[in-house]
Amino acid sequence: MRIHIVARKIKLTQPIKEFIESKFSKLQEYIENIVWAQAIVTVEKKMHTAEVVVHVGHQTVKAAASAADLYTAIDRVMDKAEAQVKKYKERRSDHRPQEAIDLREMTALAGPEIRFSVVKDVAVKPMRREEAVIEMEKLGFNFWMFVDKDSKQTQVVFKRLDSSYGILQPVRK
Repeated sequence: MRIHIVARKIKLTQPIKEFIESKFSKLQEYIENIVWAQAIVTVEKKMHTAEVVVHVGHQTVKAAASAADLYTAIDRVMDKAEAQVKKYKERRSDHRPQEAIDLREMTALAGPEIRFSVVKDVAVKPMRREEAVIEMEKLGFNFWMFVDKDSKQTQVVFKRLDSSYGILQPVRK
């Protein structure tokens, strides 16, 4: 985790910096995927203000607090940020399934519900495998159906996760 500390109208001393870093390390006990954090400490007319921005995965946690003492302001803001991080962690864990669900059982009880949202008519023209790959890449698709020039058979070319290509050929059983 990267920590960025900004001090406005106050000198950032080593004890203040270590105190803030120790508070951020306490946040990491609750959640591991903290990308970076920022703390802003300010003094205005004997009022100390602390602001915190923490980027956790796809979430941003922001908190601010003021107090007469700088360390109290930092404690308060970190308590607020800690509560938000705990809430984020609980929300993330609530959406995960607690036990494995047997999908065969579900389809037997509810019946298979297969829904098609789009049906497209595609003009299939004879081409070689390499031409089909070029056409697929040009259109930005992951797969492309074509008629092989040599075998006159309908085939599907697809892009694999390792950036190679695969061919689906129909076979009679």
